[in-house]
Amino acid sequence: MDQVSFENVESTTKGSKGANKKRKWREIEAIKDRIRLEEELQSIDFNYSLSEEFEY
Repeated sequence: MDQVSFENVESTTKGSKGANKKRKWREIEAIKDRIRLEEELQSIDFNYSLSEEFEY
């Protein structure tokens, strides 16, 4: 029968928390970039709407 080792469980959970934080920040930055792009495009063309093409 296989034995279960819990020695590495704590280290993998800490690593996944850091990865989740980085992923969240990447998602936040991507949303900010889309908003910034939409504002720039609207300043060029007042009738342009990026939100029709992309959903947040």
